Amino acid sequence: MKPITFRAVAARAAPTLAKSAVLVGVLMIMPLMAGSGGAMEKKGTTPYVTHFIFRPVNSIEIPGLGSATSLEAVGTTQNMKGEKMLDKMSAHCAALSVASGDKQYIDGACVLADSDGDKIFSTFDTRDVDKSQPDMGCGTHIITGGTGKYKGITGKEPFACNAMPALAGGGGYTAMDIPHNTTWEIK
Repeated sequence: MKPITFRAVAARAAPTLAKSAVLVGVLMIMPLMAGSGGAMEKKGTTPYVTHFIFRPVNSIEIPGLGSATSLEAVGTTQNMKGEKMLDKMSAHCAALSVASGDKQYIDGACVLADSDGDKIFSTFDTRDVDKSQPDMGCGTHIITGGTGKYKGITGKEPFACNAMPALAGGGGYTAMDIPHNTTWEIK
């Protein structure tokens, strides 16, 4: 009978040790993935609502012709499916509201930021209405890009405009819930 050497034991144990190391690595990563929601999807359709407060910044009134008002909007988002995408993000928008004769519209741009500081950029136009989604008949956001985990994101967000009760106090502030039905992709 040959004596058992350290090399012989190590050679027999190496495959088992390698498998054990891989298993330990996986077990260490799993809680991290569960806590962060796992890998982020690369595309999807996400319904969410932004709860906005609008503040008029400046206005030009031309009696008999119309007005133009610059607006700032701030708020937070809520994913309507309870998913992480587009949920609990801060929203900040700049917009121009134009009323001229029978023409009334609002154009602008927004940035959404998540708790990691990653951002999604979009523009919007209330004249661009997706007629295939009549419940979202207020306009459309176009997602133009993002940072961090949202780098390379594009998409389209038809939206509705649901007025909220008038805010107390002066200053012309208004509130509105803006439901979106977002189709997005990260390339």
